[in-house]
Amino acid sequence: MRNVLIVAHGFPSDPEPAQAALETLATKVEALLPDAKVGAATLACTGALREAVAAQPDALIYPFFMAEGWFTKVQLPRRLAELDHSAEILPPFGREPALPDLIGQTLKDAGPEVILVAHGSQVSRSSHDMTVELARTLAPRLPKQHLRLAFLEEMPHLREVAAHYRAATCLPLFVLRGGHVAQDVPQALEEAGFSGTLLPALGELEDVPALIAESLRAK
Repeated sequence: MRNVLIVAHGFPSDPEPAQAALETLATKVEALLPDAKVGAATLACTGALREAVAAQPDALIYPFFMAEGWFTKVQLPRRLAELDHSAEILPPFGREPALPDLIGQTLKDAGPEVILVAHGSQVSRSSHDMTVELARTLAPRLPKQHLRLAFLEEMPHLREVAAHYRAATCLPLFVLRGGHVAQDVPQALEEAGFSGTLLPALGELEDVPALIAESLRAK
């Protein structure tokens, strides 16, 4: 099969940890795909994308993003074009058909209230629409749970939702651990008096490398 380059946004204020985390993910995916080389680059880490493209000029691009939006439709293609990389850009991680099953397995033993928290935006609707669509797909898989949607950058805000469901299980719909997952989500939950369970970010779940590898086998 063809080589693959996993690309994520990363965090401009602190780019190295996200780049390292993405490289770890790529290593795990590559271990499941012995016939392919799997690289990693975040857009926020200076020179990372250039170096990765130089090392794998023909690699398929796997966007490690939750939603299709400005970064996947505009920024990433533009950055790749500047590097003369014309290989196919695959649909983002958040569009993986197997993702609802993975989340369903993760939440099957959760309590009756589950909060799905996403980034949200005052400008773009992509994060909001992705979250609503995902919740709609998840609902039949989790008949014992009530799924509550919350956001960090739009209403309903996580702080307000968590204040109503203080004993819930909270799953952050983010691919990498950064300021939102490490700081903003816990802070909002603390302000709400939350006493429930905060799960790792979706992209950090144990079965994510296998999900990505299985998807890539079919490309």
